[in-house]
Amino acid sequence: MRGLGKAHGEASGRGFTSAAALAFVFSLSAHAEPNAAETPDVSARQLELRGVEDKIGVTQERARKLEEQLIDHAAARERLNGALLEATQRLQETETRAADIEERLATLTEKQEKALRSLESRRALIVEILTVLQRMGRRPPPALLARPEDILEAVRASLALGAVLPQMRGEARQLQADLSELMRLRDGVRHEQERLAEQKINLGVQRQRLAPMIAARQEALAQAQRALQAENERAQRLAQQATSLKDLISRMEAENAAARRAAEAARKAEEERAAAQAKLTEEERRKALAAPFKDAARLAPAVAFVDLKGHLPAPAAGPIVRRFGAPDGFGGKEKGLSIAARENGVVVAPCDGWVAFSGPYRSYGQLLIINAGGGYYVVLAGMSRTSVNVGQFVLAGEPVASMGDGAAQTAATIAIGAKQPILYVEFRKDGASIDSSPWWAKSDSRKVGG
Repeated sequence: MRGLGKAHGEASGRGFTSAAALAFVFSLSAHAEPNAAETPDVSARQLELRGVEDKIGVTQERARKLEEQLIDHAAARERLNGALLEATQRLQETETRAADIEERLATLTEKQEKALRSLESRRALIVEILTVLQRMGRRPPPALLARPEDILEAVRASLALGAVLPQMRGEARQLQADLSELMRLRDGVRHEQERLAEQKINLGVQRQRLAPMIAARQEALAQAQRALQAENERAQRLAQQATSLKDLISRMEAENAAARRAAEAARKAEEERAAAQAKLTEEERRKALAAPFKDAARLAPAVAFVDLKGHLPAPAAGPIVRRFGAPDGFGGKEKGLSIAARENGVVVAPCDGWVAFSGPYRSYGQLLIINAGGGYYVVLAGMSRTSVNVGQFVLAGEPVASMGDGAAQTAATIAIGAKQPILYVEFRKDGASIDSSPWWAKSDSRKVGG
């Protein structure tokens, strides 16, 4: 019994062991089958992950190339801006020289006409003086021993001429001085005419040089221009609805996306500049104010508009014909200043800023409004053509428009009665007109100062 029990126990132990082993194998098989089923999914996920990683690598490479292109574009933009500003400055200087020469030429011509009128008024006296001199030269003194009576006549004649000769001598000297002055004036007129002709040729060369630069700048903005075409059309519709410049600016920034973006950019730039300037030392702040337009690659004003007093360049060459605060002829006062610009003269942006409006507006002719930040706006009107778009950032001294030949009558030309083109300039702060005279650079104070 003990042997059977022992055998049975051993058999039972062996059976349990086999069953456990079998169960373990089944359990392994049960776990192994799902893993085998999941293997293709893991491979697919790995392949997908590799694809994503590859795409990330390609995207990063594209981003790197785009960053390089942006750097190249920024450098190209800086070079173009520098060349454009330099060419515009030379053109303005040439226009100023030509205007000075024309002024001197007008003065010389007036003096020449005055001298001619003076000589013409004394024609009879000059003829008399010349006749007497000729007769005296043809009739020498008589011989003393041949005819004494002739000596008597000669003495009497000499006594009579004695009283007249000093006057004749003075008139002869004055005639000589007048004739010499007339010759000098004619030489001066001829010389100034030659210089004017040279300056006009130089003007043509400068304009030819500037034209492709402006075209290149606008070509670089061609894509943005197409995107802004609808906005510009909307701006024209708004201009027809607006009743004043203040209303026009408000409508543009409220209803025109490009103008709204420009206003937002101006506001943001003002905040960033204020934060950056707060960190500057007094010495750094003085250096920034000393050269506010030095960086040609800037994408926002380097200095607040209110701090630019005494630094802004004149928008066009020419004398002031009406100033801020002068009677406007209708019982009111001028809200801006009017410049007698040259025919087809270039117009530059007097400050950094974003274009809030560009296009024809009522009787103003072509109108340009620049958002200078800090609630300041600069209005330019009376041009025949503008070369910038709404939302575009422009640099001080950058060409933005050109004058016509004065044939098109604008509000400014009608008010003044001018036959030449008139550029109207108005500064506005928080919706009201302000005197622009404190802002103009000293070199331009003769032209646009207060």
